[in-house]
Amino acid sequence: MGIRWMPIDDDERAPLFRPPGEAGSVIVRVAYGCPWNRCTFCGMYKGVRYGVRALEDVLRDLRAAARDEADAQRLFLADGDVMALPWPYLEAVLREACVVFPRLARISLYANGRSIQEKGDEVLAQMRALKVHTLYMGLESGDEELLRAVSKRETAGEMADACRRAQAAGLRMSVMVLLGLGGRAGSARHAARTAEALNQMQPRLLSVLRCMPIPGTAWHTAVTGGALDELSEADAVAELRALIGGLELPRTVFRANHVSNVVPLEGRFPHDKARMLAELDALLRSGRLETRGPGRRPLFL
Repeated sequence: MGIRWMPIDDDERAPLFRPPGEAGSVIVRVAYGCPWNRCTFCGMYKGVRYGVRALEDVLRDLRAAARDEADAQRLFLADGDVMALPWPYLEAVLREACVVFPRLARISLYANGRSIQEKGDEVLAQMRALKVHTLYMGLESGDEELLRAVSKRETAGEMADACRRAQAAGLRMSVMVLLGLGGRAGSARHAARTAEALNQMQPRLLSVLRCMPIPGTAWHTAVTGGALDELSEADAVAELRALIGGLELPRTVFRANHVSNVVPLEGRFPHDKARMLAELDALLRSGRLETRGPGRRPLFL
């Protein structure tokens, strides 16, 4: 994972995850797992009991990390949905980080729509003043029916509003969506409604990953049991093409280069939209894509 720092006495009772963009950041854990942890497609924290670390332990770890990484400019606070922590606790962590890292430029963390909504505009502004820079949020889909089916906590509308509020406070939103989440039957609606939601959100960063059937998840059971027809390689590229075609984003960095994707793709909206669509159209016409199966799985599966 490229973790640059972790406490030596961490009990390792939960795996630690961070976004690809935080590969060069110092990472300090403030909680274990995810406070929601019910999404049927997500295997990140299955079997992990959610828990918040004692504030004094987190502050101690920040000081220790600063001794080891005195010139660090970027900090990522783990684990899932750190935004859900009570503001007095989170404020204490942010203030300590600003003190102990003299060159600190940005702090980033995972944030769900509900946890952003629970923080008032004044708190969001304070977070920005305390060097919080990027909030990573999983939209997954703009299809409200699909979000309910996969046990997502928030509606697309709630997440869109949370994104707008956070960015109005000066925070940068990095939003993730999942190709194939609705299977073949829901593909067209998933792509169209996700594009609509993203057009409302106008995130500064947008990442598209392909939903993978992770063993131990209900989504995996649905795929392997035949209840959900997983997208083929060609289907996944077609869904990505439909999504990009529906996006109207005047200022967004786009990435679909995760190992789960069929083909790596990245660019900036609106400048690179036509180029990305042309690349996908050429691939769909090439005959190289599997039409009856999902293709090669990533190595982590």
